Amino acid sequence: MSEASPLLDKASIQQLPLFENLTHQNIVVIENSEQCKSIEEELKNAEILGFDSESKPTFRVGEVSTGPHLIQLAMEHKAYLFHVNSSTLKFLQPILSNPQQIKVGFGLKNDKHIFHKKGIELESCVDLAKGFSHFGFTQQMGIQKAVALLFGQYLSKSKKIGTSNWARKPLTSQQISYAAADAYAALLVFEELRKQKLLPAHISQTIQTALQA
Repeated sequence: MSEASPLLDKASIQQLPLFENLTHQNIVVIENSEQCKSIEEELKNAEILGFDSESKPTFRVGEVSTGPHLIQLAMEHKAYLFHVNSSTLKFLQPILSNPQQIKVGFGLKNDKHIFHKKGIELESCVDLAKGFSHFGFTQQMGIQKAVALLFGQYLSKSKKIGTSNWARKPLTSQQISYAAADAYAALLVFEELRKQKLLPAHISQTIQTALQA
């Protein structure tokens, strides 16, 4: 299937059945150390996590982003959305910096930089955007196209929600669904590529090294 495939044009993708996201009961918003403690064992035992982050947009020229404002981690049946503050960052630091825990996502190019500014070095982070050359795609693949290609589903990506205020409390239900879907869909894409033995060699090597360490 090539980049010119009619399946992956915008209109065709929008005709597909909707992506089956996690239910709201399985999406948990975390904002304090007590909540972090309650999920500590569960998260620290996860070998592979869907990963993404959201930042409040900047609109003025020269305005510096203070993000990330939200960090998303997803497992097979649950997603956690962390409001970024000193206690949640302290909790997340050993997970995000753990070379033996794989974090998978799309478009993670800038994440290392913005997390470094927060004092967190991202380790064993796998960007799936470049993992579709075996399908004939030479350009980076976005999560929406990847979901359409692998699952025949439409992952809605509202620009209005994507550029909304991710520092707000409480988040709207639309923001919660949007943020969880990004991390959860990335995990599903990774698992499907792995199941079909289609992970690119450099990604397979990263995972093998991390899980054997």
